Amino acid sequence: MARKIVLLEMNEVPYRILDHFVEQNPNSSLARTLPKSTQFETLTTDNCSLSPWITWPSLHRGVNNEVHDIMHLGQNLEEQDSLYPPIWKKLVDAGISTGVFGPLHSWPLPEDSERYSFYLPDTFAPTPDSHPAPLTSFQNFNLVMARESAGNVSTRMDYGSLMRFMMQAPGLGLRPQTLLSVAKQLLDERAEPWKRTRRRTFQSVLAFDLYMKQLKKTQPSFSNIFSNHVASAMHRYWAALFPSDFNELELSEDWQAQYCGEIDYAMYWFNNFFERLVAFADRNPEYVIVTASSMGQAATWGDHVDTQLYLRNVDKFMQAAGVSTAQWSKRPAMDPTVSIVVDPAQITTFKQFLAELRICGVPTKASAKDGGFFDLHFGQTDLDPNTKFMTLRGDPIPHTDLGMEIVETEDECGSTGYHVPHGILLTYDPQNPTPEPGRKQVEVTDIAPWLLDHFGLEVPDYMNRPGAISL
Repeated sequence: MARKIVLLEMNEVPYRILDHFVEQNPNSSLARTLPKSTQFETLTTDNCSLSPWITWPSLHRGVNNEVHDIMHLGQNLEEQDSLYPPIWKKLVDAGISTGVFGPLHSWPLPEDSERYSFYLPDTFAPTPDSHPAPLTSFQNFNLVMARESAGNVSTRMDYGSLMRFMMQAPGLGLRPQTLLSVAKQLLDERAEPWKRTRRRTFQSVLAFDLYMKQLKKTQPSFSNIFSNHVASAMHRYWAALFPSDFNELELSEDWQAQYCGEIDYAMYWFNNFFERLVAFADRNPEYVIVTASSMGQAATWGDHVDTQLYLRNVDKFMQAAGVSTAQWSKRPAMDPTVSIVVDPAQITTFKQFLAELRICGVPTKASAKDGGFFDLHFGQTDLDPNTKFMTLRGDPIPHTDLGMEIVETEDECGSTGYHVPHGILLTYDPQNPTPEPGRKQVEVTDIAPWLLDHFGLEVPDYMNRPGAISL
């Protein structure tokens, strides 16, 4: 019988960060367990500007973006799901017990979700439906908080969704020690308000408790759980941890001193997740713990950023485009991107509007897919709110007339770390404490065929041949 597998999806974590944490924390679970793990360096072959909503489908489906053509959150994936289904669908269709907890592009909840041991869609899902049904209370709270803190972290709280979640929380597996950590976080914020940025991490902390409950209860042959919390910290604070990586750095020494521990703080929780999974595998040695990222990050720009441009009132923007409220719908996306679906009868009108709209003299950056899907990209930095930096059909127009808002950046930076092709792949096998040393390079698209082959399933012709990865 094939060994069971847990896939811990740590978004964008490279070995640079993993090795740094291990060096700084020699008694951590990661430091103790890394020498007992088979290690690979992953390479994504996606031929585009890298983003997690592109590279994770490549890992999950065994083909790169030139084949799967998944480029945006909220994109209609009916065709891709038919031609190149994600690994969890192929496994459950083969009768292999499977659990899904938040990987990207896992919405919508399948109509046959009861075939899964558990199924919680990703944090960009437009609806909270989950399986089993009590998880829906957490997903509703999770989605509300994710929307509130898409850019800057909000201190607002949806108490209705919180209370519904808390009523279910004990049965869902939320631990007392996690509640104590949340309480400490709230106290830390009162003493040092800038630490509210750490709330991004706590969504993953809460989710991991619930995942562990489902894992222990159902013990599926395969399950995966996704976390973005380290990636979020790296984007913002790479320059604080590694200032020497930058030829030019506008961010002050005071800024560096304030934020230099934030990536390590996020990694502390990664280590916590990893430690709990290793302990689970040690108690249940039929399991192998696989930790992967579909790409990594490295230093990019060290600019000081005071403000960014966001589209906050999409209805106002669409009205200016000549598209009525009934003729479009919004899809979840990550700020400063906005994704919408336009009625087919209005696609030409909307394309013409975008072609005639300029920001600082530059055409609006937008991507379009079949079915009226549009991905709009904003985020321009440090614009003067007292000037008309936008034009429509050659005429100046106040940005507020289009539902745009100039928002202060709470941590005074943009993306000081950004996407690179190289990521991590670790396999911890409690039955193999002395694995082969070194880090061989494998392609991200090698992972799906390896998993299929591991479970004794036929590998489709469109995937790489298995064999590059071994336990």
